[in-house]
Amino acid sequence: MVQSLARENRILSALLEVSKVLNSSFDLEKNLSRTMRVLGDFLEMERGSVFLFDQITKELKIVAAQGLTREQIARGKYKIGEGIVGRVLEKGSPMVIRNVGEEPLFLNKTGSRFKKGGISFLCVPIRFKGESIGVLSADRIFKDSEVTIDEDIRVLEIVASIIAQYAVLWNHYRESEQERENLKRQLKGKYSLPNIIGTSDRMQEVFEAVHRVSDSKATVILYGESGTGKELIAKAIHYMSPRSKGAFIKFNCASIPEGLLESELFGHEKGAFTGAINARKGRFELANGGTILLDEVGDLPINLQPKILRVLQEKEFERVGGEKTIKVDVRLLAATSRNLEELVSRNKFREDLFYRLNVVPISMPSLRERKEDIPLLTEFFLGRFNQENNKEVTLSADALRVLVDYHWPGNVRELENTIERIVVMSGGNIIRPADLPINLKLPSHEEILQRESLRAGIEDIEKSSILDALEKTGWVQAKAARLIGLTPRQIGYKMKKYGLISATGMQ
Repeated sequence: MVQSLARENRILSALLEVSKVLNSSFDLEKNLSRTMRVLGDFLEMERGSVFLFDQITKELKIVAAQGLTREQIARGKYKIGEGIVGRVLEKGSPMVIRNVGEEPLFLNKTGSRFKKGGISFLCVPIRFKGESIGVLSADRIFKDSEVTIDEDIRVLEIVASIIAQYAVLWNHYRESEQERENLKRQLKGKYSLPNIIGTSDRMQEVFEAVHRVSDSKATVILYGESGTGKELIAKAIHYMSPRSKGAFIKFNCASIPEGLLESELFGHEKGAFTGAINARKGRFELANGGTILLDEVGDLPINLQPKILRVLQEKEFERVGGEKTIKVDVRLLAATSRNLEELVSRNKFREDLFYRLNVVPISMPSLRERKEDIPLLTEFFLGRFNQENNKEVTLSADALRVLVDYHWPGNVRELENTIERIVVMSGGNIIRPADLPINLKLPSHEEILQRESLRAGIEDIEKSSILDALEKTGWVQAKAARLIGLTPRQIGYKMKKYGLISATGMQ
């Protein structure tokens, strides 16, 4: 009687502990593993395992176990109807094998029971609303004659029902988290700042500026060469701002003929010009409540700049051919690869517009100014293009060094296109320097100019040294040669090369 009462207390304590564990978090593997330890600690059940049915592979897989190694857990897979575990899922009812050593259906797939004699195997379905979603199993070595198998099955069924509710809740939680991440990606895509690659000091300065300015209403202008990622940073500012749910409209001022720019930006009314058969909203109207990026703003025609200035100052404009003033709430971001201050000095850009745009300037570094980011960018692009092309291309250390040393006039965009070409055209998995495009191994125009300048400087020094030695020795070539460490033949050749002739006409 006393033992029976103690047993009931242990069962109640175990069930209470299981409930506490499964309510602690949504860490499925961790919490189910702790549940199996509870069964072992309180109820003397060994090698407890939780199997859940995988809808994709159509297999039962161990998601948590006590007393099994990772290798043994990995081997614990059963098809529906296979072995004891598979039959319990198929039938939806418990099964008890009183001695696993005498049961041919017991497959011991995990290989955890070296001596199968004297071990009973208890297995119950994990069911939710009449549907089997998994299996709970445990080994039992009966030392207490008063403990019956029926009693253990009853306990396992209660635990299985708690696990079933937890597993269903976990699955709903996982789906909602996945949906939340999908929505976040749709909203922010690859443009959220954490996904912009760059650990260099220059990029960290850019990231810090973006964090500081994104919550404000300030106009931002992005300076940088083509291909440095100005548009990515502009989108990051938008999606980190309170306007993130509004539209992000990009407009390239250099891509539209001058005669159509005003209509594209501000829209037009029906009949405003030949071909205007319907009224049409412009980019500023489409961006209302959101953000507009004017890319290559330095190419804006001078006659259109006052209208941009008016939108910035007054938040209003008229469509082409219209008289109604349209109010908009738009944050303006600008980007340019040109020197706007120089354009202002040449009267190619309005000074007042320049100052309105230049509230928060952010300079994007060229790739040659952030070479330490090239390995990270290369790894990212390799991963993407390998996945797209079903390949496993990697770069040797020497090939990566070539990429780091290259001057990248097209910046990150050129690197991206180069990596795509390498992956698509590769014949093997390892890319070596010989496999790289030839342009990556040629010196840059600046390097060639530097070499020519250095060669010219050296020749000037050499010519001056020879002339000085000749003058000191009265233009006696043999003496001059000895003075500067040359042979008579060498000095004669160099005098001819540099056109050195004495005042008396002697060479």
